[in-house]
Amino acid sequence: MRTIRRMIVINGRLTIDPARRADFVAACVTMQQASRAEEPCLHYVFTADLEHDDVFHIAEKWASDEGLKTHFGLAHMAAFQKAIAGVVKGIDVTKYEIASEGPVR
Repeated sequence: MRTIRRMIVINGRLTIDPARRADFVAACVTMQQASRAEEPCLHYVFTADLEHDDVFHIAEKWASDEGLKTHFGLAHMAAFQKAIAGVVKGIDVTKYEIASEGPVR
């Protein structure tokens, strides 16, 4: 297991209006692409829940808390929030600060 310096992991669940699923997916693709281009971003993905059409999950990994804070203030974040307004019906997102990572086994 390797030691890393203060990595930030985000894990969340978003419930959406299923009638606006295509709008949500389009906004997520744009957001993923822009976020992945940020230097402190190590991983950023939205995934659809396989059992529920109205549920998506987000997983992010950031090199630093400062990088995550900068991310929240960027134009693509503001555009994403505007695009999903009225589409997202519920959100539960948690931030984790970790000191190491490695394979499961």
